[in-house]
Amino acid sequence: MSARLPALSQPRWPGPLLLVLLLLEAAPGPRPGAAFYLPGLAPVNFCEEEKKSDECKAEIELFVNRLDSVESVLPYEYTAFDFCQASEGKRPSENLGQVLFGERIEPSPYKFTFNKEETCKLVCTKTYHTEKAEDKQKLEFLKKSMLLNYQHHWIVDNMPVTWCYDVEDGQRFCNPGFPIGCYITDKGHAKDACVINSEFHERDTFYIFNHVDIKIYYHVVETGSMGARLVAAKLEPKSFKHTHIDKPDCSGPPMDISNKASGEIKIAYTYSVSFHEDKHIRWASRWDYILESMPHTHIQWFSIMNSLVIVLFLSGMVAMIMLRTLHKDIARYNQMDSTEDAQEEFGWKLVHGDIFRPPRKGMLLSVFLGSGTQILIMTFVTLFFACLGFLSPANRGALMTCAVVLWVLLGTPAGYVAARFYKSFGGEKWKTNVLLTSFLCPGIVFADFFIMNLILWGEGSSAAIPFGTLVAILALWFCISVPLTFIGAYFGFKKNAIEHPVRTNQIPRQIPEQSFYTKPLPGIIMGGILPFGCIFIQLFFILNSIWSHQMYYMFGFLFLVFIILVITCSEATILLCYFHLCAEDYHWQWRSFLTSGFTAVYFLIYAIHYFFSKLQITGTASTILYFGYTMIMVLIFFLFTGTIGFFACFWFVTKIYSVVKVD
Repeated sequence: MSARLPALSQPRWPGPLLLVLLLLEAAPGPRPGAAFYLPGLAPVNFCEEEKKSDECKAEIELFVNRLDSVESVLPYEYTAFDFCQASEGKRPSENLGQVLFGERIEPSPYKFTFNKEETCKLVCTKTYHTEKAEDKQKLEFLKKSMLLNYQHHWIVDNMPVTWCYDVEDGQRFCNPGFPIGCYITDKGHAKDACVINSEFHERDTFYIFNHVDIKIYYHVVETGSMGARLVAAKLEPKSFKHTHIDKPDCSGPPMDISNKASGEIKIAYTYSVSFHEDKHIRWASRWDYILESMPHTHIQWFSIMNSLVIVLFLSGMVAMIMLRTLHKDIARYNQMDSTEDAQEEFGWKLVHGDIFRPPRKGMLLSVFLGSGTQILIMTFVTLFFACLGFLSPANRGALMTCAVVLWVLLGTPAGYVAARFYKSFGGEKWKTNVLLTSFLCPGIVFADFFIMNLILWGEGSSAAIPFGTLVAILALWFCISVPLTFIGAYFGFKKNAIEHPVRTNQIPRQIPEQSFYTKPLPGIIMGGILPFGCIFIQLFFILNSIWSHQMYYMFGFLFLVFIILVITCSEATILLCYFHLCAEDYHWQWRSFLTSGFTAVYFLIYAIHYFFSKLQITGTASTILYFGYTMIMVLIFFLFTGTIGFFACFWFVTKIYSVVKVD
């Protein structure tokens, strides 16, 4: 019996949340274990059948979530498979975030009574006749899901039921899912979880995990209320071909299904449950054992240090330009008396009459700035709440719900910023501006999302958004976001245009011949490298959590990286903007947006590299879905980083031209 799993089943988990834990310790208000709890996250007390009361439950319910795989982007509901179904039971209501992420939590036939141990209890028996088309189809679906290593996700008392096993370097990894089964190839190669048992050796055969040994850990409440609280639920999947299906004893050879099997096949599903008191784990820290099994913390700190070095380097450069070069330039320009001296001058001062000339395609730029502002504020607020522990993994779907609701409510700043800049660019088609701000970028995202949803519908996946939810999302967009955008635009257009520190000349100045480095494209390509360098390690963990179905905890790290990204985008854009102005090129508006926005192109290249080097995704539908959803992320990231670059450059240009004397 070996418990070492191959690379495929190795943890792809992000490192532990050190900063968030520190923030949680310091944060006032809702904390696990405090007197005030977030909705749905308060502890539940359990006690024996004879002691049960309103404050203390005896029955422990096990819920089942969707099944997913690292080899496919398509998750499926528990009911899509031919497993034992619950005869009755109330299905928990899902929030918007859970529906968007395809989570489908349902009651299961596994019911336990607190402190009542069961051994090899039969849940149900499934019989398949291979000559019957319906039975054959169900069996084939089961085999296909074992081949793609689909995993169960079970929940007890809002905690994932974990499967803990040894991995390389003597580490113990706790996986919040366990496989349906595994496959031995026709060449005798053990795939995925088949390596855990030496009895799995028949060629071209599937082994189904039809028995689970569940261990539930609890600690007794010392003060106040009576009863015990659950602190962990762990299981070990096993496979048994039960000799007496009516009276199973959980012994004998494993339950094998040959790929060429015919006739009648019976699968009996059983479980054993035991209860263990653990005095060391408190209810407030019951997620810690999953956190502690995650590697990569040192990579996180390395990533932060790496990013900080880049930020310090850029800050030094910007400070040097601001203090030395600009200070000298401004002092020299302001001391000049004669126009002859001014004629001999060169550099950024010469373009003062053209610096605030409206850019080409000002309408589109203002719309992008409006949408980018909306995304920027949404990201900041969401990450801030996540840092305070409001959006922890225990509060399922909260992160996505928070982001969507914030995006909808932030229509006003989007409309205001778009209108304000469009007016300063001299635009007069305000109706078109408002409509484009409301519908252009959200429309592109929704169209992409809808096409991906059609594919998911076609594949029968649980990630397909129900029609009712799509209507609800459209209602949020049209009935709340769009009117708020109009209100913002109304105030933006009502205000006077932004006052510039220098007047714009009637005749545009001719831009001299530019060297290779000061041409637009090389500058834009260079501009995205440094911001991307700050985030690419964090990006690896985010992509892991999305595509390898892992929990993401590290909001403290992420918030820090977000701040570093904002600073780096700003400084890199200001730096390149200054060099271009010195080369007498005054077209800074689009260039500043595209310089930091180009980080999104590096993000896309990285996502393509990640797909081919890190993922085992197979099938056309999964590939289309991966790249479809990646394009949504790239567009959002492009607007987000581009807006940061533009605002930084706008501030810089306004600042330097407001301190020089202009005749």
